[in-house]
Amino acid sequence: MLNLKPQWWRLQMLGSVASMAEIENLVERLEMAVVRLEAVSSKFHGSALPGGDIVNGVDGDLAPCVEAYDALLSVAVAEYLKNSKAIGEDVEKHAEMVNAAFQAQRGFVKLASTHQQPPEADLATLLRPISVKIQEIQNFREKNRGSKMFNHLSAVSESIPALGWIAMAPKPGPYVKEMNDAATFYTNRVLKDYKDNDNRHVDWVRSYLQLWTELQAYIKEHHTTGLVWSKSGPFASEVSLVAPPAHGPCPPPPPPPPIFEADTPKNNSSTMHSALFAELNQGEAITRGLRHVLDGQKTHKNPELRSQGGVARQSPTKSHTPSPTSPKAPPQNHFPVLELEGKKWRVEYQDHANSLVISETELKHVVYTFKCSNSTLQIKGKINSIIVDNCKKLGLVFDNVVGIVEVINSRDIQIQVLGKVPTISVNKTEGCHIYLSEESLDCEIVSAKTSEVNILVPQDGDYKEFPVPEQYKTVWDGSKLVTEPTEMAG
Repeated sequence: MLNLKPQWWRLQMLGSVASMAEIENLVERLEMAVVRLEAVSSKFHGSALPGGDIVNGVDGDLAPCVEAYDALLSVAVAEYLKNSKAIGEDVEKHAEMVNAAFQAQRGFVKLASTHQQPPEADLATLLRPISVKIQEIQNFREKNRGSKMFNHLSAVSESIPALGWIAMAPKPGPYVKEMNDAATFYTNRVLKDYKDNDNRHVDWVRSYLQLWTELQAYIKEHHTTGLVWSKSGPFASEVSLVAPPAHGPCPPPPPPPPIFEADTPKNNSSTMHSALFAELNQGEAITRGLRHVLDGQKTHKNPELRSQGGVARQSPTKSHTPSPTSPKAPPQNHFPVLELEGKKWRVEYQDHANSLVISETELKHVVYTFKCSNSTLQIKGKINSIIVDNCKKLGLVFDNVVGIVEVINSRDIQIQVLGKVPTISVNKTEGCHIYLSEESLDCEIVSAKTSEVNILVPQDGDYKEFPVPEQYKTVWDGSKLVTEPTEMAG
């Protein structure tokens, strides 16, 4: 064990000018650095990693990028797992799934260190197991929307697509940061709920966000412009990707799930990666929607309509917005989806449909609207929740919602509440007009990364419009930061 005494001596010298919080933070960073050094130096004492890793014919002689990834697993991931176990229940289960995804990625990084980059078709196959694991993590959140730890699950679900950095070039690090930023919306909620009464959750937030910070540092050092493949050795293939050995507290993950069917363009690597990892960025929900039409027009009641599609559909996901210089994938034709799946209504790919109506509703139903444009949807009765994802110029009218209405990654949305709704969340959206009813004036409206959001309140038989602030002023009052909205000049 390395001696930390000199560092403690220096801390004592700094005691007169440093706060206790700064000292604790520095000690924690020193301890993490020591663990990393010990993990990396273990190979020099003849210790091989579990599973018999072999590089260039030398047992245990791992590439530096793999050793650094193992250090990430043994420190940052292990700390997150420990704090998740301290909370238990859904948080612990979710963390085990996250660990399995990291273990799968470790196997991919090791593969890249010993193999040359394969053709695009083979690369898509190699990436799919990680994609499926990310989908499983996000689906766990959707299946547990009633969990008292829903904010914890949402923080993980929103940011876990960061593991898609292995297919992002030339800026994988900033991509991870963007995903990490998406988690803070929910981790701030966790801190608000628990910071004064349960430090376990505070530790959990710190370790989870630190996990992505450490991954960014790892990428910056070893894969700055994209995953680095070996310049020698055989080309990677599905056969060469074996299940990774276990590193960390959790047992090895199960065999990769069956490969999902998806057509990916083969003419450009960036295009292929974007198409594949569109499945990773599901974000806010996979529970979802339909319209009320004649039975003969409903796919769940008319088998002939299902057969017209030709292939089974996958659940839509919110996709990461490519950079302006990224090549665009060729346009794909999607059939409008009008079906009820169990408790989930799905409204997908509707265009210029101005009379969509859902009337056969129950309290347990959830409506999910995805990629709809220039359309109007009315929902009658009382339901659990509504999600509007990646929609443009959509009008939404509903009676009563007992949970939440969420609008994400959308533009030019108009919402009219006829009855009651406790919460409306607007995130990453440009242009949203919300018409409240007399009954819904106590609604809580949460917004983040938005512009042109306006709340319209009924007054004297008409509506009065109030804009949601977009600019804020923060000042130090001597003991804390005070933030208040400011009006835009001009």
